[in-house]
Amino acid sequence: MEPTAEQRAALGTICDTFLPGDGLALPSATELGVVDTIFQILGRNPREADGKQLARLLGMWDSRAMGLLTGSGFRRFSTLSQERREAALLRLGDSGLAPVRAIFQALKQASLLAYNVTPGPTGENPLWKQIGYPPPPGRLTTAAEPALTPQRYTEPTTLDCDVVVVGSGAGGGAAAAVLAEAGLDVVVLERGNYYDDRDFGDGELDALTSLYSPGPPSTAEGQLTLVAGSCLGGGTVVNWSTSLPTPDSVRAEWAETGVPQFTTDEFGDALTAVQQRIGVTDRKSPLSARDGVLERGARALGWDIDTLPRNVNDACDAGTECGRCGYGCRLGAKQSVTKTWLADAAGHGARLVVDADVRSITVSGGKAESVTARTGDGVEITVRARAVVVAAGAIQTPALLKRSGLQNKNIGRYLRLHPAAAVFGVFDEEIRPWEGALQGRISRHHADLDGNGYGVIYETGPLHPGLATGFMNWRGAAQHRATLQDFARSNSVGVITRDRDSGTVSVDRSGEPVVKYRLSDYDAGHLHTGIVGAASILEAAGAQRIYSGHQAGVGFEPGVRGSLAEFDAAAKQAGYGPGQCSMGALHIMGSARMGGTPALSATDPDGATWEVSNIVVADGSSFPTAPGVNPMVTIEAIGYMNARRLAARLR
Repeated sequence: MEPTAEQRAALGTICDTFLPGDGLALPSATELGVVDTIFQILGRNPREADGKQLARLLGMWDSRAMGLLTGSGFRRFSTLSQERREAALLRLGDSGLAPVRAIFQALKQASLLAYNVTPGPTGENPLWKQIGYPPPPGRLTTAAEPALTPQRYTEPTTLDCDVVVVGSGAGGGAAAAVLAEAGLDVVVLERGNYYDDRDFGDGELDALTSLYSPGPPSTAEGQLTLVAGSCLGGGTVVNWSTSLPTPDSVRAEWAETGVPQFTTDEFGDALTAVQQRIGVTDRKSPLSARDGVLERGARALGWDIDTLPRNVNDACDAGTECGRCGYGCRLGAKQSVTKTWLADAAGHGARLVVDADVRSITVSGGKAESVTARTGDGVEITVRARAVVVAAGAIQTPALLKRSGLQNKNIGRYLRLHPAAAVFGVFDEEIRPWEGALQGRISRHHADLDGNGYGVIYETGPLHPGLATGFMNWRGAAQHRATLQDFARSNSVGVITRDRDSGTVSVDRSGEPVVKYRLSDYDAGHLHTGIVGAASILEAAGAQRIYSGHQAGVGFEPGVRGSLAEFDAAAKQAGYGPGQCSMGALHIMGSARMGGTPALSATDPDGATWEVSNIVVADGSSFPTAPGVNPMVTIEAIGYMNARRLAARLR
C-alpha cells in the first residue's frame, strides 16, 4: 500500500505511544524511522486485502468515533496525553472481543518489531548499545563465491522438462536431487531469490525482508504469527539446524492413516539418507549459556535433558556466529538444501529458476500439463512437464492446488502449526541470548501428557531484539523499556506444542492464502502445562524474575513476589485465545496430507493428488498429523521418498 500523509501520521502516533523513547539516549519510534520500516515490511505482503484493512484502520484512527471505540471519549487519539494513549491501547489489548485484541496485537507486533530492527539514521539503533546487543557484523569478505547459478528471466519464457518442482525448500530440494539423479530433466521454480554466505550479515531487518516469507504474517484470527523461509533453499537457510528424525510412534500413527511405508524400511532408509547427506551430528552442540539454563533447570527438577543433533559441518563456531544463523550462515557451515540437495540436483543438470511465483497448474484430461509463474516484475514463465512436484510449503501448496482447480475437500484442511510460546527469565549473570549454538538441548518431560503421544517439548533458541518481540507482551512503554534493559541477562524457554487439532488454508478472491487457526481447548491445556513447566525450569535454574507472553502481564519473582502456583493460576485465567498470549508458528504442516482414501486425505500413499495423478506433493503439507518434533528431517525424507516413487513411475 502507498500510505497517505494522514495514514502515516496516524501510524506514527501509534508507534510513538508504544515506543516514545526516553528523552535521552533512546529516540521515539518516529525519530528512529519506524514508520518507514513498517511500510517496508508490510509492503511485501502480496495480499491486497490486508493492506486495505490497514488503510481503513489508519484512516479512521484519529477520528472522534475511534475515540469512543477505544474508550477515550469523543476525543482524537493525537490529542491525548501519552498516559491516556497508552491506556487506550491497553483497553484494546485487554478487550473481551477477539477481533479487537487482534488489532492491538497487530499494531503492537509491527511497532515493537520495527523499532528493534531499524538501524536508524546512523546505521546503529541506539537501543542495541543500551542492551549490549552488537550491531550487524556486515558481510564476510572471505566468504566463498556462490556455488549455484540459478536463472532469472526478464522476458516471457517457455521451458520444457520431465518434472517441474515448485518450491526449493526441504522437500523440493530433496525431491529435485532424487529426480535429477534418476536421469530426469528437472526445473526448480522458487518464488524467492538466491542468497549465499557472502550475502548474510546485514542484520535482522535485511534478513526479514529478503529471506522470510512476505505473507500471510499471521493467522486470520490473530492467534499465531506465521514464520517461514522464502528464498532458494527455503526454511533450511534460516532454520535453527535442529535435525530430529520422525519419532517411531508418529511413524506408526501415520501408517495407520493408510500410508504403510512410514513404518517400513522405505521411509527408514529415506531418513537415513537425509541425515547422511545433510551431515547431521551431535558433536557440534556445545552448551551455550542459553541452553545451560535449560539444562540446569531441567536437571534440578529431575527431568530428562538431551543433546540436539544439528546439520552443520566443522566450520560452525557454535558460538557468536552460530547465534546469528537464523538470518543466514556467513560461514557456510549449515548444511542447508542449497549446500546439499540443490547442489546435487544442479550437478545432474537440473535448472534452478528464482523470482518465479507459480500461480497455477494447467490440468487437461486429468493430467497436469504445465505450470505458470510470474516474476516480481510481472514477467510470465511457463514450464511444460510430464509431472509436477508441489513443494511450496504448507501454506502455499494448498493455495496453489486450489487455484489450479483441484476440488478434494481435504486440500487445505488438517493444518498443524506446533503452536509455540515462550517464558522469559531474568538472571543475575549475563546470558547474551543471541549467542551460542542455535539449539543444543531438548527436554521431552511433557511430550506425552495423556498417554497418546501429545504434549509439549522444551527447547531454547537465539533471542534477537526483533525476534523476541513476537513472544512478548506490552503493558506500557516504561515497562517494555525496562524489560529490554534486562535483555542481555534474559533467557527464554520455548514451549512447542504437538497440536492434535487443526486449522485450514483457503484462498481469497485474488488467490492468496488465508490461514485460519483457533487453538483448541485440548491443545491449549497442553500449552498451559508447558508454560508452567518452562517457568518451573527457569525458577529451578535461578531466575530472579519470570514472565510469560500473556498480554494480561503474568509473572513472578521467586522468593520475592508471587509464586509458581500463583503464576499457574494467573496464566490460566489470562487465557490462550486470540490476542491473549503471544504465540508463533515456526513449523507449518499438514494441509495436503497423505493418506489411504480421498475421503480422509488430499494425496494418496505416493503423495499424488487423488484427482491428478502426475501432481505429487512433497513437503511439510504431506504430514498426516503433527510430528511433535522439529520437522526438517521428516520433510526432506518425504520429499526423497515421494520423488523416488515418482521417478520409478516416470521411468
